Amino acid sequence: MQEISWILLLEIVYTLIVVATCLRIIYDTHSTSKTLAYLMLTVFFPILGIIIYFCVGTNYRKRKLYSKKIVKNEIMQRHIEKQIFRESEKIWNSVPSELLKYQKLVKLLLKDGLSNLTGNNKVEILKNGEEKFPAVLEALKQAKHHIHIEYYIYEDDEIGNAIKEILMEKSRTGVQVRLIYDDFGSRSIRKKVVPQLIDAGVQAYPFYKILFIALANRINYRNHRKIIVIDGNIAFTGGINVSDRYINSAERPNQLYWRDTHLKITGPGIYYLQYLFICDWNFCADEELVPQRDFFSASQENGENAVMQIAASGPDSDNPTILFSLIQVIGMAEKEILITTPYFIPGESLLDALVVAALSGVKVVLLVPGISDSRMVSAAGKSYYGDLMKAGVEIYEYQKGFIHAKTMVSDQQLSVIGTANMDNRSFELNFEVNSVIYDSHTAQEMTKIFYQDLEDAIQINPEEWEKRPLYKQFPEKLSRLFSPLM
Repeated sequence: MQEISWILLLEIVYTLIVVATCLRIIYDTHSTSKTLAYLMLTVFFPILGIIIYFCVGTNYRKRKLYSKKIVKNEIMQRHIEKQIFRESEKIWNSVPSELLKYQKLVKLLLKDGLSNLTGNNKVEILKNGEEKFPAVLEALKQAKHHIHIEYYIYEDDEIGNAIKEILMEKSRTGVQVRLIYDDFGSRSIRKKVVPQLIDAGVQAYPFYKILFIALANRINYRNHRKIIVIDGNIAFTGGINVSDRYINSAERPNQLYWRDTHLKITGPGIYYLQYLFICDWNFCADEELVPQRDFFSASQENGENAVMQIAASGPDSDNPTILFSLIQVIGMAEKEILITTPYFIPGESLLDALVVAALSGVKVVLLVPGISDSRMVSAAGKSYYGDLMKAGVEIYEYQKGFIHAKTMVSDQQLSVIGTANMDNRSFELNFEVNSVIYDSHTAQEMTKIFYQDLEDAIQINPEEWEKRPLYKQFPEKLSRLFSPLM
């Protein structure tokens, strides 16, 4: 009898845990599809479902990981906000007339993220690691006041050590060097590289440090940003991490070809990247970094006049700003939308935006990997292809290697280049950053690069896709059920 009573007590306790978890899911999860997915997991796979929810499902947007504010005085904060709006309006009034249609996007990023609009920027597109890293190494060598680096993946390899040596040398000569590395993505540098940097005077901190006990609820909310800011005037950002795998070299003929896109920005367009770095630094470091004039001292004379904003979001933001900005870009396109993404799980809102654009006569072209590093993510993404192609979206699979670029080009007038994939992880779980460039010259160059990439891709035939046997479609449809969780 005592054994039966213990079993009954455990059943009651377990039932209460399941009910409490379901109530929390209903209260805490904004998306209907995600709510149903988590409820389904919890009810049909109780123990596993509860573990998965508390590992990846907790709504950290409602429980802000940290405050973005670096100005504590509310009066000063409001004054700065008004100044940002005034300066942005002044710059917007000087843009070419063909770009005025993007005014709603400018206002969205201003209001939702307080992302200032800047002009007088020089923007350079860097293809792959073989273009990015020589430019980065040269810029780092020229640093005189400070170097701020923030990366998801920083590896202990050839390029990682080349950058390390420059950082150490610069630190010894008096340059302020600060490094934020993601504690999960950059785990290979914890034991050797980081201690060497610290010994040389570099300040280095992990972002959202992973502790064994807290592993369950910290493995997801990662800092996926890639940012370098040098002397408050030059910045690098985009899809390329610090790793040899991003460098396509004849010396490594058996290495998988890696196709990616990065940016070098010279001018005031770096200011919001600097702001993001300071916010992230104040969250993870032992010191509070106070904004200095030298952090925001970009030259206005760069020989070019690209206008740009930064879209950033993460568990710390009120809204999924990056998702909103992409939907806005798609909705404003009149002729053509060109999208490159390595991970494509669009969700309902983004899927609807793409379908509406295609049905409205806009040419929508999607470039995704033919070679993927995640079968389940690839299968979930493919489950959306049929709906898209029925609406007229052209889908191409890259064949030369793995395409890791995250870009969008609208009407050869606007470009988006950044770190965010088209999936729930980038829109909801990770800290991400995209550059939004209102510049026809940059957009035309990006359009040219996109169509060059299509030469190494194969278009999916809609008729053949529909005729595929059911055993091929079933894994995709099954994976789609869990796509809100990916």
